[in-house]
Amino acid sequence: MMQDVKINPYQFLVLVILFTIGTSILTVPSALATGAKQDAWIAAIIGTGIGLLVIWLFITIALWFPHLTYVQIIEKLFGRWIGKAFSVFFVFIALLYASELLYYFGLFLNIHMMPSTPMVVLNILLAGIVVMGVRLGLETFARTAEILIVVFFVFFFILVVCLSPEMKFENIQPVYEMGTKKIIQSSFFYVIVSSVNAVVLLMIFPSFVNKVKQAKKTFLIGNLVGGIVIILITFLSVTVLGFDKTAGEIYPSYELTKKINIGNFIQRIEGLMASLWVITLYIKTTLYFYASVLGMAQILNLKDYRPLTLPLGMIAVVLSLVIYPNIIYQKQFDDTTGNSLTLSIGFLLPLLLVIVYAIRKRVKKNEIEI
Repeated sequence: MMQDVKINPYQFLVLVILFTIGTSILTVPSALATGAKQDAWIAAIIGTGIGLLVIWLFITIALWFPHLTYVQIIEKLFGRWIGKAFSVFFVFIALLYASELLYYFGLFLNIHMMPSTPMVVLNILLAGIVVMGVRLGLETFARTAEILIVVFFVFFFILVVCLSPEMKFENIQPVYEMGTKKIIQSSFFYVIVSSVNAVVLLMIFPSFVNKVKQAKKTFLIGNLVGGIVIILITFLSVTVLGFDKTAGEIYPSYELTKKINIGNFIQRIEGLMASLWVITLYIKTTLYFYASVLGMAQILNLKDYRPLTLPLGMIAVVLSLVIYPNIIYQKQFDDTTGNSLTLSIGFLLPLLLVIVYAIRKRVKKNEIEI
């Protein structure tokens, strides 16, 4: 039943774009400006380039076994028991990140829009829609993403046009002052958030995508388009707010929209930015949650993943409320433990898969020759 689902390459492209932009649209400009200062936008360009190499690694691994998901590939290469241990670790991290995004959602709305609404209510609301999306299946939320991406780019275009008169190019001068080493170091956070995390998309690609050859290109193109959006947002943040204010804000791109003032008539349209973020955050959370639910079903050899959606959804809500005691802790966790966890499942594990696959191929070849 799970293998009957298929989405087309365009739908996969849309999912990749929205996943790549995800939380980055609000949080990345601040992180880049902290390290690379006025060269934050260059760090975003370099990060996008490095990210494409990571995606290429994922595509290579996925195409060895085009009919298997990431969890099944891990079990096939590492054997039953070691494979299951790695798979459980992968599923746990996907669920942890889904919970983290619920926390982000509740916190953002709590601070900026609904200060008197308890965070638990906001988290439950988003979790409810995420669980509903996953229960309805991959095809349904891929179609939803097709509609949402049009809304996203219309709003994004309006934002860029309205902000362009506010840009001050002296804010990015002198260009490249921070030097190559500092800029590349700063770009790593962005690579981790937008590309290394995309390892969860191997639960969809290529086993649930038809026309795999086309889908291969769309994985790279989607990551590149998402990267361009982040580069633009970072560039706007630095040119409009200046690097010090960008680095000092938790959500600099949200502050950006407060600057819009066209003829004292079009003002205070930060709701647009919030809706952009809610769209990308919803898709990214749903993809994390889908990866964790489907992965868990495959580990337990279940025919259908739907019975797991509600219990795992409840766990995600509870985790989102207890995961961080406060925002300072959250920033600290993201910069240390969070990055290590992401690198372990999205970079070290794929590299290990490459090594094991190469050894197995070599052994097989030698056996045939003997």
